[in-house]
Amino acid sequence: MTATTDVSERGPLALAIIDTLVHRIGKDERAARPHDWLEATILTLRNEIIERWMESTKAAHAAGAKRVYYLSLEFLIGRLLRDTLANLRHRDEVGDALRQLGVDLSAIEELEPDAALGNGGLGRLAACFMESLATLDLPAYGYGIRYVNGMFRQRIDDGWQVELPETWLAHGNPWEFERRESAYFVGFGGEVTGDEAGRVHWKPGEAVEAVAVDTPVVGWRGKRVNTLRLWTARSLDPFKLDAFNRGDFEGAMADQLRAESLVRVLYPNDSTAAGQELRLRQEYFFSSASIQDIVRRHIQYFGDIRTLPDRAAIQLNDTHPAVAVAELMRLLVDHHELDMDAAWAITRATFGYTNHTLLPEALESWPLPLFERLLPRHMQLVYAINAKLLREARAAEGIDDRAIAAISLIDEGGERRVRMANLAFAGAHSVNGVAALHTQLMKSTVFADLHRLYPDRINNKTNGITPRRWLQGCNPALTSLIAEAIGPDFTDDAQKLPALAPFAEDAGFRERFAAVKRANKVALAEHVRDTIGLRLDPDAIFDVQIKRIHEYKRQLLNLIETVALYDQIRSHPERDWTPRVKLFAGKAASSYVNAKLIIKLANDVARRINGDPSIGGLLKVAFLPNYNVSLAERMVPAADLSEQISTAGMEASGTGNMKFALNGALTIGTLDGANIEIRDQVGADNIVIFGMTAEEVAAKRAGGYAPRAVIENSAELAQAVNAIASGVFSPDDPNRYRDLMNGLYDHDWFMVAADFDAYAAAQREVDRRWGDRDGWQRSAIRNTANMGWFSSDRTIGEYAREIWGVL
Repeated sequence: MTATTDVSERGPLALAIIDTLVHRIGKDERAARPHDWLEATILTLRNEIIERWMESTKAAHAAGAKRVYYLSLEFLIGRLLRDTLANLRHRDEVGDALRQLGVDLSAIEELEPDAALGNGGLGRLAACFMESLATLDLPAYGYGIRYVNGMFRQRIDDGWQVELPETWLAHGNPWEFERRESAYFVGFGGEVTGDEAGRVHWKPGEAVEAVAVDTPVVGWRGKRVNTLRLWTARSLDPFKLDAFNRGDFEGAMADQLRAESLVRVLYPNDSTAAGQELRLRQEYFFSSASIQDIVRRHIQYFGDIRTLPDRAAIQLNDTHPAVAVAELMRLLVDHHELDMDAAWAITRATFGYTNHTLLPEALESWPLPLFERLLPRHMQLVYAINAKLLREARAAEGIDDRAIAAISLIDEGGERRVRMANLAFAGAHSVNGVAALHTQLMKSTVFADLHRLYPDRINNKTNGITPRRWLQGCNPALTSLIAEAIGPDFTDDAQKLPALAPFAEDAGFRERFAAVKRANKVALAEHVRDTIGLRLDPDAIFDVQIKRIHEYKRQLLNLIETVALYDQIRSHPERDWTPRVKLFAGKAASSYVNAKLIIKLANDVARRINGDPSIGGLLKVAFLPNYNVSLAERMVPAADLSEQISTAGMEASGTGNMKFALNGALTIGTLDGANIEIRDQVGADNIVIFGMTAEEVAAKRAGGYAPRAVIENSAELAQAVNAIASGVFSPDDPNRYRDLMNGLYDHDWFMVAADFDAYAAAQREVDRRWGDRDGWQRSAIRNTANMGWFSSDRTIGEYAREIWGVL
């Protein structure tokens, strides 16, 4: 905080903030704490947002506009103050007003917590899409859950991940508005009966009330403000006074606690039966409330439920909300009394489905007894839909019994399960992948038979990121440099960035570009020092891998190569080694044992390497705790090298790869996901590609791959694996990593050993390129210049024209 100015020198905005502080927060400015100033600033800014929000809503109503409804279990929105100020073009004005009050805007921005509404790329994509929908002036609602604690806050204790509640709501949330009038009954269990007229009645055995909590989403230049509607849960009878008076104090609150469990955490541990049930309850809870809200709004403004597809486009963000297909059918058949054929036609015409992964565990399926016990009416509807689907398949040419079994909504192999991805596919008129390779693999692998039945349904919409947050917001110095070079038009249209490409040949511009990168690295190095006490050299190459910890993303490959590099530096001190900083961050699912072990390995490797004076500081390793949007905003602008090294064919798209490249990092990666399209945009000379293709991975798996021979024939790999397995990096527990390393010898499903030598060679190519600093800067500038195509504005424009019919 700085000294306050004389009261007479304060402008209208400063006085408005003081008025808010006094009348909304109840604090005198002399008693105000930093959090009070943050809230007062947000509430003052919110007044203008509310006016724009209402104008946007009124305009959509007046025009009878078709709305987009985006259903997602995650919305990783990050901090909102900086983003909103930038989109409203008010940052300088608000900063000046706060300075008049002795308050530093940047300091209070750092106090805003990250909303704990998501985990990884799926949720961050949803947030980028919501911002782009508003930027393109498209009326839209996002629907999700208002998690009280979200995923978890990650702490690292002695190298191990510890999961703690994420208390992002400890100081309340000044951005949100509870809409008690928008509340819906959501039932579970019970029984289904019929009457003499043939109508079906579901009588749930238990129910909760879903209550809407709205957050405004401001588009670029404030053109439109859309709504992110999140659901919180409330018991229909939250406090049983009779039980309390009997002394049953816990029982008096039991129903409310059960309701609150629906919105407590994101992705409850589903390794137990209770965890699976809670996960399914969550998905139905938010899907049901959202569909009821959409149908209610349509009837209110347009009257005839049969016109729903003309006025509403519902997009399912991955498989989690697939039960919404059955829920809309229930409302159409049971409440609006349409016949099955009419209801199914409306449902299909209304829904689109985005698939984000080919991993079996993400193509959700539920044990049939669990699904039927919780959602008995929906089980009936799933059977009815399946009957229509299989009759259609049986009548189609070339669909045999094997294909019928694959198309069915019910998996009959072993334990009978309801296939939610098949339900989403069958219930949508459009099914899209999120990168060219991913979309092609959808057609040839998990949805091959459904694709044969509906050959025109699958299409591609390559992911994108909002450049407002991932360039202009997180890297203002680079944004200013680009604007000086090519003018500011790229801030309105990122696809004007290619005008920067010729500046790669300008020595003066390369020098200024490099200076911006180094300043970002200095800032990140200070954060690392303050966070974990490790000092980094900003002139070393910053080699960064930040993403969810999963074996297919191959943090393990990176760590094994790090160990091999460490050994080579010690063994050959006479060589001209490139100073390198290896930075990791990411969370492992609480039940994912190997992922948590990989985090421990990263920290064990870091402790050994960072404490070894024999390598002269040439290699440093750090795992930064509690990865979230705000940490990514620090790390992305500082990265020199972006690690995108998933097993080919397993990463649907990725969006971190786009963020790094936009900020001038070179990618080292496999031909997987959007890496392929990034290579096509930035040029093969400005990216480092290694390893097997998706086809080669599939062929190797099918051909009897023997990883033991591969490891034994690679001296560097064998030495690194044996060092880890034998306890060199875990002297307190020599057997800690034995099973993890034995897994590479025995099966190596994720092709860590198979790709190791190619990866190590690619890293030495990175060293060579780093040594040519002019060449490196040319490539870095060309990456930034050619990444405009990956704007989420382009992606949303394609959805709007080709799927939703709103452009």
